[in-house]
Amino acid sequence: MQYMLIFREEEECFSARTDPERSGAYWGAWGAYIAALNQAGIVVKGDGLQPPHTATTVRLRDGRRDVQDGPHPDTKEQLGGYFVIEVPTLDAAIDWAARAPSASAGSVEVRPVLPPMAPPA
Repeated sequence: MQYMLIFREEEECFSARTDPERSGAYWGAWGAYIAALNQAGIVVKGDGLQPPHTATTVRLRDGRRDVQDGPHPDTKEQLGGYFVIEVPTLDAAIDWAARAPSASAGSVEVRPVLPPMAPPA
């Protein structure tokens, strides 16, 4: 079964990416986690994302498009990246989510991936 691990971090964690004093520990933790995922052979796909200030949020309300720079302003944790992994059970996916660096300071959402849809006949 495939599961998406969705990593959310608070702004403080995002700033560690480029802080000369903290970036080594930040990227070291993610590097070790990514290496463990790859060594386990369960990665289907994954990407890190640019910082939240590069986001654009689009909503359609009453037939009108609302385009806003940045992520939703009321959200404290921002989407940092994701992996799609293939593991046998939800419990296995949760175990991998708990090992992510963002699990201790942010959160990791685990969500089953829908199977591909067959084209209409």
